[in-house]
Amino acid sequence: MTRARVYEIDLLRFLAAMAIVLFHYSYRGHAADDLTVMAYPALAPVFKYGYLGVELFFMISGFVILMTAANRSLGEFVIARIVRLYPAFWTCCTLTFIVTLAIGAPPHSASMARYLANMTMLSGFVGVVSIDGAYWSLFVEIQFYALVAILLGSGYLHRAETFLVLWLGASIVLIIHPVWFLGSLLITDYSAFFIAGAACFLIWSKGLSLARAAIVACAWGLALFQSMQKVLVFERHFNTTFDASIVIGIVTVFFAIMVMIALRRRVFEGRQWWLFLGSISYPLYLLHQNIGYMVFNVASSTVNVHVLFWGTIVAVLGCASAVHLLVEKRLSSPLKAVLHRLNDRVQPLLVRSKREAPQAVRP
Repeated sequence: MTRARVYEIDLLRFLAAMAIVLFHYSYRGHAADDLTVMAYPALAPVFKYGYLGVELFFMISGFVILMTAANRSLGEFVIARIVRLYPAFWTCCTLTFIVTLAIGAPPHSASMARYLANMTMLSGFVGVVSIDGAYWSLFVEIQFYALVAILLGSGYLHRAETFLVLWLGASIVLIIHPVWFLGSLLITDYSAFFIAGAACFLIWSKGLSLARAAIVACAWGLALFQSMQKVLVFERHFNTTFDASIVIGIVTVFFAIMVMIALRRRVFEGRQWWLFLGSISYPLYLLHQNIGYMVFNVASSTVNVHVLFWGTIVAVLGCASAVHLLVEKRLSSPLKAVLHRLNDRVQPLLVRSKREAPQAVRP
């Protein structure tokens, strides 16, 4: 059964989100771009590596999105992604917009046009600045969803293993001989993480094979290269140094844990309540960054830094929980029902138009 719940994945998703929160709050916001006036140096040396939580997110997506697509039609897959992404995104984007108007300036600002463009979740593809900087990874995720949708729509999802091999090979070639358009299309900055996660799902669902093990091993090597390239960018941007051995170690731990999950080995005892942690990780990721920076900018001169830092984390966890319980859980079923009814109406029209299309005249 390919859709059984993997509670370890839920816990990993939450830990990845928390690592990113601590990276932004303790290091990134103050380190560059003047996003916040408040630093938290007690945690900065450790959690400046928390940005790698995004790479873990991408590995998890490789696993989960292939699981989501399994035994589904293209329409069902698209509906599942819309229902999962949009209700929380609309809510969190709106909250961030309101807070930005209230206390953002300076340095944060927003306009109605920018807000409306952001609400489509496609603003990054048309050059509109995001309401929150954290949204950049959503655009990468959507590119991956599109690749899976192409496989699903063309009827080749059962050949996912072959696709992963080709994607891996193309990523390596494009690193050696860059072609910007193809590199962007195939997400060559992060492809190794998606590929590894997807290969781990194939191992989890179909069993270990030499080919699947080779894909994970090659993806690990590529992931280390991609991670070190990002380190070079970060060192220039933040005018600091990152320990390469720590980055390599963290990425390797990600791979080791995902492989253990894929082999159905007990890395840690799964707990059903981890489902809730996994569920709030998405709204937590969407809400925390700019709102936290703005709160720091407004309150850091009058509130104890420790109280403000940890109080803000508790607050965004509470807000993320509220978004999940009051928005996602309440809107998901009605939205899914509406989209399925729409899909049921559209599908017969598509089939009919395909049947009525003029056939080519053979000589």
